[in-house]
Amino acid sequence: MRALVTGGAGFIGSSIASALVRRGDDVRVLDSFLSGFRENVPESTELVEGDLRDPEAVRSATKDIEVVFHQAAIRSVPRSIDDPFASNTSNVNGTLQLLEAARQAGVRRVVYASSSSVYGDSADPLRSEDQRPDPVSPYGVSKLAAEMYCRVWTVVHALSTVSLRYFNVFGPRQHPESQYSAVFPAFVSALVEGRPPEVHWDGEQSRDFTFIDDVVAANLLAAEAGPAVDGAVINIGAGRPKTVNEVLRSVATAAGRWTEPVRLPKRPGDVRDTLADVSRARDLLGWEAKADWDASVHETVAWFATRAGTSH
Repeated sequence: MRALVTGGAGFIGSSIASALVRRGDDVRVLDSFLSGFRENVPESTELVEGDLRDPEAVRSATKDIEVVFHQAAIRSVPRSIDDPFASNTSNVNGTLQLLEAARQAGVRRVVYASSSSVYGDSADPLRSEDQRPDPVSPYGVSKLAAEMYCRVWTVVHALSTVSLRYFNVFGPRQHPESQYSAVFPAFVSALVEGRPPEVHWDGEQSRDFTFIDDVVAANLLAAEAGPAVDGAVINIGAGRPKTVNEVLRSVATAAGRWTEPVRLPKRPGDVRDTLADVSRARDLLGWEAKADWDASVHETVAWFATRAGTSH
């Protein structure tokens, strides 16, 4: 396969690029390095340094490509609230730019990284793809809009697309982005550095934390799946919710240290509970999460500890 990974210097994108390289695929990476790191890009890949919003960079990146793994985005809910225009131009306009370039280049399929944020909040934590999306943040709106563009390009232009709705991905290479960090890297980096972790709300809000290896496997399956996935949206989650307080305890156990957390108010855009219904992923992709929770937490903490120069 000749593949393009957008955002291939980031957490999820570089993990996909590395998996493709390991199995012998020809890989190109498009990244602006606004948030990604050069050290994450596998050495054997072809690198196009550029922004999704730059038509020339996107056209160059999609030339002679069979499958695009579209991971590039501004991913933070809090950041989207602080700067909704940046989230929209990157996540919506950038995706539209990519879809049109992919169509013109004759790309076979675009696998798009969507998000459980499109669902918003509801009394029932179980999220099914048949549920009406109801995002409660600009980030969720941007991911839903890009999903719909993917589906329309499939319907109107016969460009095969499949949107994977990720549920709270965690693992090695995830970057703690100061106040915009996801809960997992924020906890790990705080504990390994001896700082008190921050817990928003009461910590009893639950998320379907999904290990990076399972997300990579879902992307590879989506790239090779048959036409039944064309234009589809598919949940990718572990099916195993954990509260924020449970995550903190697991991280502390793996790190071998405990620091009493700072309790902070609920953040705008936060939802109470999320849990993925993954029956469609099983049916259409033959995929299910395989990662063991404790082993995944230990692997993630070990990676952060090594980066911090800390043993545990």
